[in-house]
Amino acid sequence: QVRLVESGGGLVQPGGSLRLSCATSGIIFNIHAMGWYRQAPGEERELVAVVSSGGSTNYADSVKGRFTISRDNAKNTVYLQMNSLKPEDTAVYYCNARAIKQYWGQGTQVTVSS
Repeated sequence: QVRLVESGGGLVQPGGSLRLSCATSGIIFNIHAMGWYRQAPGEERELVAVVSSGGSTNYADSVKGRFTISRDNAKNTVYLQMNSLKPEDTAVYYCNARAIKQYWGQGTQVTVSS
């Protein structure tokens, strides 16, 4: 059974930081590209960041320089370090694993508000 379990979301003030984690099981982690997506109320789900199986990264323009995606193949886990958070970063953040098939986590809420 494939499982992607996100954690680390919460309420943070503008300018603050959060670190999201996505622990996976049931997949061969190191062959999957891993990504973080987010969806704000009334909006489409959008790509935030992705790290390939080889470690290459790509970011949405809106988060470049503020967010960092990384993966630990030994722990089957992908991370998203989010710094200098803004109210517009408020969304449900989803973990994604993609190879031949793709899988999604259940999401974790991030709220940036004073």
